[in-house]
Amino acid sequence: MRRPRLTGWDLGVLVTANAVAVVGLWWRQRGVGEIHDAAGLLTSLGRLTGMLGALLALVQLLLIARVPVLDGVPLDRVNGWHRANGIACVVLLVAHTALITAGYALADGVNVAAEVGKLLGDYSGVALATIGLGALVAAAVTSGMAARRRLGRRAWHAIHVTAYAGVALAFSHQLATGHEFQRQPVARAYWWALYGVVLAAIVGLRVVRPAVRSLLVHRLRVERVAEEAPGVVTVEVGGDRLDRLGARAGQYLHWRFLAPGHWTRARTLSLAAAPDGRRLRVTVREPVARRPSLRSLRPGTRVVVEGPAGGLTIAARRGSGVALIAGGPGLAPVRALLEDMPGDIAVICRGDGGPFTADLDALARRRGAALHRVGGDDGLTPERLRALVPDIAERDVFVCGPTAMVRATRASLRGAGVPAHRISSEGFGP
Repeated sequence: MRRPRLTGWDLGVLVTANAVAVVGLWWRQRGVGEIHDAAGLLTSLGRLTGMLGALLALVQLLLIARVPVLDGVPLDRVNGWHRANGIACVVLLVAHTALITAGYALADGVNVAAEVGKLLGDYSGVALATIGLGALVAAAVTSGMAARRRLGRRAWHAIHVTAYAGVALAFSHQLATGHEFQRQPVARAYWWALYGVVLAAIVGLRVVRPAVRSLLVHRLRVERVAEEAPGVVTVEVGGDRLDRLGARAGQYLHWRFLAPGHWTRARTLSLAAAPDGRRLRVTVREPVARRPSLRSLRPGTRVVVEGPAGGLTIAARRGSGVALIAGGPGLAPVRALLEDMPGDIAVICRGDGGPFTADLDALARRRGAALHRVGGDDGLTPERLRALVPDIAERDVFVCGPTAMVRATRASLRGAGVPAHRISSEGFGP
């Protein structure tokens, strides 16, 4: 049976329901009734934007908590939600700061600079909340791909980790000075519950659950490390009862290898072979000079994984004919799908197949699948797609690779007559 997927509509309903509750708290505490002059208008809007911004900050943390219900949603779609929500969150919190400061300055009859000093010195938690806002703004500003490349992965990651602290620092300020929570036990309980659920999700789903499953239940460990070709490394991970892990061809996991130089970094890597219940295999292209390199792993190294995740599996199939389109990081999951998926299959490979060239050739021959290679710079126009796979409009199509390639290919597939509900995709990176 096809597992129901969480959609953008579902997520929107959940966020909207809590936003309505937040507006209700504001309304109940005379959010509209206190608007009797410019100062009252600015202050009241500042209170509302602050609470809504705080709510979206919690949603932002849930989106990166790797909640299991999101595991079947394509990674590029979750990243898109994360990006849009993050922008809205920062805009609301900056608006909150500006509106409250301007409203209080008007009410006190002083200039903005004097009011800023008063807020930082006289109001509980405001200084800490201001530091927290700075952390969130820094995370938002550095989210772009260009900034990420310029900063380097470690610096970029360190900045984004401070977003957790930013949300935590604002919490005491909200309860201490928030008009909606003064002598309001129900409102305070609701706010505590929101933060408690998010904290439990982050700690439980990103720390406790993967550690218990990986180290105690499945006892995952590296079994083999091999350099298949210059710059291409394969790692095989074994363990107990791996069939219960639920990993399927086409999915990815977040891997943390517990070895010096590796344990602090989680790698998002797709399975390069169909799981057989005994081992999981990943194959990555790594520059020879990269440190730390997966080449340095030794058999017996313990492994912690989060996942599996991704909806690019056989469960998304609806008919007998399938077309698999892959490029770059999408070659690994498509190679696993070609190994595992029965029926009539056509494969379109962007580029030469990289580390999977020989495997794709052998699997295509064994499966009787049509394998087409197109230049990495060649556009997959609707006409080109129909020329390569004449009946593509009647097939289920799986697309995996860089996010930009996936988006362009989806548009071309729609132009070639493939219904949107028959296109499954997963985008990685830029």
